[in-house]
Amino acid sequence: MAAQFGRRLRKGATTTAVAAVAVAALSASGAPGATLVTDSGDQQSTGTTPPPDDSAATGNSPYYTDLPPLNTPEKPGTSTNLPVTGSAESGIPASILAAYKKAERTVADSDAACRLPWQLLAAIGKVESGQARGGRVDANGTTFSPILGPVLDGRGFAMIKDTDNGAYDGDSTHDRAVGPMQFIPSTWATWGQDGNGDGRKDPNNIYDAALAAGRYLCAGSRDLSLAADLDRAVLSYNHSDAYLRTVRSWFDYYNRGTHEIPDGTGAVPPGLGPGADRDSGSPSPSPSPSGTTKPKPNPSKPGDGGSTSPKPTPKPTPKPSQTLAAVENAGTGTLTATAGDAFAERIKVRARNGLGGPLAKVSVTFSVAGDTDAAFDRGKKAVTLLTGADGTVTAPVLKAGEKSGKFTVRATATGHSLPPVTYTATVTARQADAIARTDDKELTAAPGAEFADTVEVKATYKGAVAAGVAVTATMITDDAKPVENDKGPCFKDADGKTVRTLTGLKTGADGTLKLPRIYADGTEGTYKLRLTTEGGATVVVELKVEASEPSATPGPSGTPQAPAA
Repeated sequence: MAAQFGRRLRKGATTTAVAAVAVAALSASGAPGATLVTDSGDQQSTGTTPPPDDSAATGNSPYYTDLPPLNTPEKPGTSTNLPVTGSAESGIPASILAAYKKAERTVADSDAACRLPWQLLAAIGKVESGQARGGRVDANGTTFSPILGPVLDGRGFAMIKDTDNGAYDGDSTHDRAVGPMQFIPSTWATWGQDGNGDGRKDPNNIYDAALAAGRYLCAGSRDLSLAADLDRAVLSYNHSDAYLRTVRSWFDYYNRGTHEIPDGTGAVPPGLGPGADRDSGSPSPSPSPSGTTKPKPNPSKPGDGGSTSPKPTPKPTPKPSQTLAAVENAGTGTLTATAGDAFAERIKVRARNGLGGPLAKVSVTFSVAGDTDAAFDRGKKAVTLLTGADGTVTAPVLKAGEKSGKFTVRATATGHSLPPVTYTATVTARQADAIARTDDKELTAAPGAEFADTVEVKATYKGAVAAGVAVTATMITDDAKPVENDKGPCFKDADGKTVRTLTGLKTGADGTLKLPRIYADGTEGTYKLRLTTEGGATVVVELKVEASEPSATPGPSGTPQAPAA
């Protein structure tokens, strides 16, 4: 049972009093919020409110003040193992948890110095929207209906006039906080993100909202492993000491351990059932004698001390036809491509419901894994798309890089724990089926000298230029089964040492390859140089090492005289 001290805090004259109650409740309850630590466990909260360094993301809207359960789970290896199952109050719905963890990874890739922990996003999501109404989101992570905060018209809350013409909050007069992470429209306009890769920035989508919250918390070069920076980040979200303490208590709780629960089965704060605005069911502010506003009292049952016990929200039971049961291969063929080319085959999967039929609007993430430079269009390693009316979705064109070999492509139902569909793709090296010299000059050199002319060849494949094809050049013996020759012409490496086999050569964009200089040793004779391409095409070039003949000298009569023996 969660310790509670009221359901909402309101900005205005009531803040100081409520903050005092918050402190007392945290201390008296013995809840985890009484010890405030960061993810590392060695940095305590500063206990004071740092000056705000940016405007509040939520417009300082109300939030839910439930505290974590008193029986806090511990991390694996301690006295209490991390639970696999548990109460809906302490668990995090699967899609919501996946969104927080994905946001942590995404931010780490671009701003590792921030050290954003997903547990902080979970803590804020808990107090802002009860983890998106207990995980009531569709397969793409979007809430079934918008979660809206109260109208920010200055009556008990901040006065924020409309900034989005009602596009996000449906109010063209004043703004309202929107979505699972409760961004006001003006803040979303600056910080909104596309966290699920569907091409939209939707504050009602948990993947988009969680990534936006992560980037917002990391603003200003913050390092969230430091208590002062973490406090400052939380206060930038809602500038209230009591808000900071509440978020910190859940942050500490989630750091100690939590568990995943199915979407739609999480605890829902009162007045936040399906289809309800975030402030529906709450008392409306009314003027107090001092001119400030205060909530009207809730009606209560006789003998209950003036409190109202919220009615539990019934857990919806999804119909089998609306339940995602599996994602499967929809007939994808063999995935093979030559380096640098596009794969002719497109990966296609099908989402199946509990009755075996197709399920539309399921978010599927295609991702490239393994040691490869292959990628989807525009160099993307991961792409998220929705299934169509027939339950299928086709991945973008996959393009092979220059690295040959095998790699893996996975198709995963975004935010679900279903097994992915795994494909093996193969990139083969560029090939040539023919190679020939570009000229027919005789290649000769004197013993110990350098060949005057270089060897140039051109590779083709099915009559077309074969660019980027690997070529091996080897000085070979004149045997029935040639091997590398240990005498005669040679190449030289960077240190001037003799080399008679060259690897790692590649044809250029026009299919041609010019070999390095060739040197003759002191042995005369006719030798062979073999060039072999990836694909098996071969050409053999003849190299002659011979002494030049001495020039004839004229005799006394002017006739040529043979050289002396």
